Order: sequence, then C-alpha cells, then structure tokens
Amino acid sequence: MAPERVVVTGLGVVAPNAHGKDAFSRALREGKSGIRFHQHLRDCGLACQVGGIPEGIDELLPRYFTEEERLVTNANITFAVIAAVDAWTDAALPRIPADVDEVDWDSGALIGTGCGSVDVIAEKLVPATNAGKVRRLGSTMVEQSMVSGNSARIGGLLALGNKVSTNSSACNTGNEAVIEAFRHIREGRAKRMLAGGSEGHSKYSWAAGDAMKVTCRTHNDTPEKASRPMSATAGGFVPGSGAGVLALESLTSARERGARIYAEVLGGHVNSGGHRMGGSMSAPNPEGVRRCIRAAIAMAGVRPEEIDAINGHLTATFADPHEIASWRDALDLAPSKMPLIHATKSMIGHALGAAGGIECVASVLELYEGFVHGSLNCEDLHPALTAYADRIPHATVLMPEMRVMAKASFGFGDVNGCIIFRKFEN
Repeated sequence: MAPERVVVTGLGVVAPNAHGKDAFSRALREGKSGIRFHQHLRDCGLACQVGGIPEGIDELLPRYFTEEERLVTNANITFAVIAAVDAWTDAALPRIPADVDEVDWDSGALIGTGCGSVDVIAEKLVPATNAGKVRRLGSTMVEQSMVSGNSARIGGLLALGNKVSTNSSACNTGNEAVIEAFRHIREGRAKRMLAGGSEGHSKYSWAAGDAMKVTCRTHNDTPEKASRPMSATAGGFVPGSGAGVLALESLTSARERGARIYAEVLGGHVNSGGHRMGGSMSAPNPEGVRRCIRAAIAMAGVRPEEIDAINGHLTATFADPHEIASWRDALDLAPSKMPLIHATKSMIGHALGAAGGIECVASVLELYEGFVHGSLNCEDLHPALTAYADRIPHATVLMPEMRVMAKASFGFGDVNGCIIFRKFEN
C-alpha cells in the first residue's frame, strides 16, 4: 500500500503581531513587529523587558470558550484552542456539538508546548500547597496545570477520537509535532491531524532564559528593534508566545471533501546531535543539523537547488551564522546559489514551544500566496554572512513562481527538525 500524500487544508495562528491567517499574512508582508515593552517584566527585575505577547485575546474568548471553560484555562491553553479551532474551521471541517454523543475517530491533535502551564503552577499550585490551602485549589487544578492541557482541551472541544497528545522538545516542539502528525497520516493511522505548538507568556519561563543571559537586554527602549536575527548587533533572543496550528489531512480525504489545499508536506526529519562534536544543551551539533536537513530532503524527494526559500530557526544569538553555514554544507550550494533565507522571529520573537507552529503557518502562507517576507533588523548583517547578503531579503519579495519551502527548528537540548513543504500540484 502506497503511503498517503499529506496536505495542509487549514491554518490557525495567534501571534504577537496578529490573530488569524489573513491578518498574520498582512503583518508578515508589511514587516509588522509584535515586540513590545512590558512593565511587569521590569517589575520582576528581568534584564530583558520586551517580549512578544498576542493582543486583544480577552475580547476573543467568548467566541471559543463557554463562561465556565474560561475559568479553568490559562494563556497556553487559550492560545492553543484559538489556533486549533481556527485551523479546523478554516479547513471547513464539521464540529460535533457538545450535546451530541459522537466521536470523530479519524481525526486527532498533536499540539506541543515548551513550558506548558508553568504560570498556573507558580502562581496557584505551589503557593496554595506551601500555605496548606490545597482544598482551595478546586477540582480543576489538574487540567489547568498538566502539560497536555492544550491538546486535551482541543480534543474535547472537537470530539477528536484519534491520537490526542502533547509533545515537548524545546524550540523544536512545533516542528516535531507537524512531522509526527504528518507521519501518522502518511502511514494511514489517521485521516486528519491538527498539529503545531503553543506557549503562554509566563514571566517564570522567560526568567529562566534571562538568567542564562541569552535574551536581548539592549533594546528595552526600542522594542521593535530588539529581535535581530543574522545581525552583527544581535544581542540574544526576544521571548515570545502564542500558537500556530496546521490542519493536516490525507490527500484522499481532502479530495473527497473538495477541500482547499494550501500546500503539501513532502517530508520531514527529527534527530539529535547527542551533545557531541560541538553540540551541548544550548548549542547544536553541526553534523546533527546537516544530517537532519539532508534526511528531510531525501524523504521529500527534491534536489537542494529546487528549494526556493528557507524559513530558518535564526534566534538572534551566536548560533545564526553557524546555522546558515550548516544549511550551505547540507545543500552543498555556493552562497550565491542558496535559497532565500529569512527569519519570522525578527517580527514575533522566539515563541519557544510555539515557534515551529507559528513559523510553519508563516511558511505555508508564503508558499500559497507567493511571497517571502523580509527579516527585520539585520541591515548590519553579521560579518560571517556577508557572502549571503543577496539571499537575505529585508523587505517582502513577491515570488509567484515559488514551489518549495524548507522550515527548520534547532532546539535547546541539541534537537533538530526540518520540514519540506511544496505548493500543491495535482
């Protein structure tokens, strides 16, 4: 039995610079930054006082949650639900009403997160437990604090009966979720999967990066300039939050429904560098990165020169030049022949467990609509990247002829993921 072809039929996104695929596409094209100064980060004594936090969420809640559900959610779950429901709706998939005793056994969800419900644990669970007030926590504390609360809530809202799970693989979380969901459908174990990642804007998880001194602390007064991937003056990543979810579907199912198809997932690969050969908890093993890229391309069945654009991991740290060097070596292309290289994080920051999901949505939109957005704040390109200057756009480039996009994430813990998307062709 031949493997199922897997296509993208729905998109949902909650990003620091926009909510919804149409608004997000406009924000990408316009180079709109979602990075802002946040007083509560200064009040906590964080050196990095800027971040990417989606706006206007409170006004959206009644569209996605009942009043009772709103009492037992948190930012991570909220972002995940909004993006997942939007992706499901965008795919024109029917919802089973809550009062109907039916289950969609052919559909599932794999929605990852990096830090999950750390805000609930820090603000409610730990203080109440330490104060001996456990009984005041209420019976819903488990669903609020468990890491898989995002996928579990989505599964219940949409009556999903196939695999419903939450993965966690640091910065590679969203990419990994999409790749695993792709494989699940490709092998015939599901017809449809929601896949991506979500992350809340917890000061507690952001404080951990601040303590490592890997976040940007040089642009608190000019937040829109703070996220500087590939720049000579990059000062560390800007923390972000939100969610990005793809509705993946077998081509057979999509055709039966007459669904709109945004793109096809040709292949993907996940691996680890083993903390050897220069790899560590906070730095990727270059050989692991190269192997990951090559394996994804091999599964996709494309040649390196067929890749039109790369939506990189590119976090605005010391790793950016090394990442692009790994792409060059993996593709075996001269700098002048490389695909266009760009960084969505320049607009939204590093959304941690949600990064891959949001950036996959960006990549599919770019492929479907025929453009590559510019990377902000890298006019002063890192000296090691001078040879790639013509391949790094600073403003949107229209590319109606674009056919193949590569999306990669290289995460904390020396873990890697690469996905190859193609414009859908019968």
